Amino acid sequence: MFYYLDGTVAEILPYLAVIDCGGVGYACKTTNNTLAALKKGQRKRLYTYLNVAENIFELYGFATQSELKSFQLLIGVSGVGPKAALAVLSAGTPETLAMAIVTGDEKALTAAPGIGKKIAQRIILELKDKMAKESAGGLDFSGGKGAPAPAVFGNKAAEAAQALAVLGYSSQEVSVALKGLDLDLPLEEIVRQGLKRMAKL
Repeated sequence: MFYYLDGTVAEILPYLAVIDCGGVGYACKTTNNTLAALKKGQRKRLYTYLNVAENIFELYGFATQSELKSFQLLIGVSGVGPKAALAVLSAGTPETLAMAIVTGDEKALTAAPGIGKKIAQRIILELKDKMAKESAGGLDFSGGKGAPAPAVFGNKAAEAAQALAVLGYSSQEVSVALKGLDLDLPLEEIVRQGLKRMAKL
């Protein structure tokens, strides 16, 4: 229903930002990362997700599309609701979430309030399975006509592709994001640069 809100930041509260759009204040539940990017009185765009259920009508807003995609993926995991998803994304970033999935790092997820070991394991299991399906097939990470990186887990290019797939990007988008990047960089930096490139497209 809502793709984004573009307006003036009217209020900043714990896990909540109010965006004034044409005299209407939209209360958006959000993460600490998004709140840190906001300043009262400034114009800002938040990418939104509307949660509608019985007796529930909640709007969530995020400073980046990768954070929104991460949120949507997390609430798609059985037993993970919006509150838990916000906690995970407040304790880290989309990049650190992706790295936790790729490396099976439960501790990175249990650092979030309310996220126990069982939930962390379920997030890793379900999203890694989704990641494998999204990143299946050869992807071209070269700057030109080079051969595609082999889709072998452990290969840095393939791991970066899997991390971006965790964040909801398609194989074609991942290929564009990683093409020509320096694969000698640390894995998290490769993913970060790929996300920056996607944000500019």
